[in-house]
Amino acid sequence: MKYIIGVGGVTNGGKTTLTNRLIQALPNCCVVHQDDFFKPQDQIQVGEDGFKQWDVLDSLDMDAMVNTVRAWIENPVKFARSHGVNVSHDSKVLSSEDIHVLVVEGFLLYNYRPLVDLFDKRYYLAVPYDECKRRRSTRKYTVPDPPGLFDGHVWPMYLKHRKEMEADEVNVVYLDGLKSRDELYAQVFEDIQNTLLNSS
Repeated sequence: MKYIIGVGGVTNGGKTTLTNRLIQALPNCCVVHQDDFFKPQDQIQVGEDGFKQWDVLDSLDMDAMVNTVRAWIENPVKFARSHGVNVSHDSKVLSSEDIHVLVVEGFLLYNYRPLVDLFDKRYYLAVPYDECKRRRSTRKYTVPDPPGLFDGHVWPMYLKHRKEMEADEVNVVYLDGLKSRDELYAQVFEDIQNTLLNSS
């Protein structure tokens, strides 16, 4: 059985933290990070808002990302081994070698139909504006945020993409990013565990 989980949502919503805990707990689990598919900086356009357009689909090589997920679908064992994942290790869920899980993590997972259609389950982390801005201000990025980026580009793009996702009626499970890391993990892990147990 192959099972693909999306962990998407707002910047600094807790996606990576949740993902890292899931991949340690789930059987034969691999991960794909959307941030690994950013185009080179010199290919990122400056938009009408005056900022480099990092928070839009055009900043990402989405075809390459979809191809990476498809490579996992085609041969999860080969994919796992090539990414240093031990196949069939004991797990808190099931130690069945017949179950393979892929977690796909990123801020724009549910606005690109070829990718959306590959998920078995889609989680979406949301936090309010004030908390999101506070968290973003404490993060150290390789390319530091220029002044005004959050209000001028990041947050407006988040709202735009969320609205598009909802207009497209993408089926997501909303998660409250204000909950503790342990609460979020427990909620998602139990949900996934139940699904895997019921389908095995």
